[in-house]
Amino acid sequence: MDARFAAGSRRVHRVGCLTAREEGMDRVSGAIMGALVGDALGLGCHWYYDLDEMRRDHGPWIDGYTTPKPGRYHDGMRAGQLSQTGLILVMLLRSVAEHGAYREADFTRRLDEELFPLLDGTPVCGPGGYTSQSIREAYRRRVEQGKSWRETGGHADTTEAAERCVVLAAHHALDPRRVAETVSANCLLTQGDEAVVAMTTAYNVILSRLVAGERLTPALSDALMQRVHDGELPFHAVTGDDLAPPRPGDPDPPRAGRFSSPDALLTPHYMALSAFDPDIRIEPAWKVSLVYGMPCAIYHQLPAAYYLAARFSDDFESAVLHAVNGGGQNMSRALLTGALVGAQVGLEGIPARFLDGLENGKELLALAGRIGDARAGR
Repeated sequence: MDARFAAGSRRVHRVGCLTAREEGMDRVSGAIMGALVGDALGLGCHWYYDLDEMRRDHGPWIDGYTTPKPGRYHDGMRAGQLSQTGLILVMLLRSVAEHGAYREADFTRRLDEELFPLLDGTPVCGPGGYTSQSIREAYRRRVEQGKSWRETGGHADTTEAAERCVVLAAHHALDPRRVAETVSANCLLTQGDEAVVAMTTAYNVILSRLVAGERLTPALSDALMQRVHDGELPFHAVTGDDLAPPRPGDPDPPRAGRFSSPDALLTPHYMALSAFDPDIRIEPAWKVSLVYGMPCAIYHQLPAAYYLAARFSDDFESAVLHAVNGGGQNMSRALLTGALVGAQVGLEGIPARFLDGLENGKELLALAGRIGDARAGR
């Protein structure tokens, strides 16, 4: 085995006492709880674009849950609580756990009845102390304009859909095609940009493969590209194996689905290469936010999350803390990273202090366990 990828084998020795069924359940819970831990870690120190200010407010190294400072985002919330994005993830988690399947009508009913009555269309309002652009736009279309859920997707280029759909990736982990179908449909409820839908879908397909037991190495993208060529994933590819160019006279291949390009599936290939290449170092690793960008857009967030999840594939704590300490949209970066690494290390690889300090942690663990039970039963 290539020494650069040998770290991926350490997980086998650590959970060798678990049955395959138990390990699968452990990875499902690891992905879901890893995402929720990441969200809560970012709550208190969210959206500091001045890193000196963040260090003054929270110290030189953030190593746990923090309470937002007065006048900052999420003012009034407490350490260990979830943002509104995390709470929406829990709505989806609860819906799938209760029904044993994803039912869009039930999830949207929960948004209509449990979330939207608490909003007014402005940013600093509602559960979690802040409402994201994508949810504000969906609120305006749904509540103020009376549109159907087929017409609520807005133009936000952010990661809220990718974050909540962690639940769907974990639930359908053994069926990448089903992951792509449910995630893309769920994304369209709040975000309609085709590129955002493609990147959201790709992230959760990749997450599903980690829940299924694969590792975040360059080979993962290669395997997904084969699924594209086999028509199993809804991405269009004109190149041949190993991205070889088409030959004269080759027909344009039929589109397997609605996404024009497989590039969103290739991103982790290059992030993993850079994480394993000894000639490429981002030190300290939290500076990944400066390399790929601190803002909220999905094209800044995903490369950083993939890099951290490949570099710290067996070290949940290092992965999420470097995600948080990079500032900017660190809450999304930590959530996305936490899901990817949580899927690789499993629930038992998440330090107990993060689970114990999470508000309603026992209930959330039970809900995640029900998703794992359903997945193991399939």
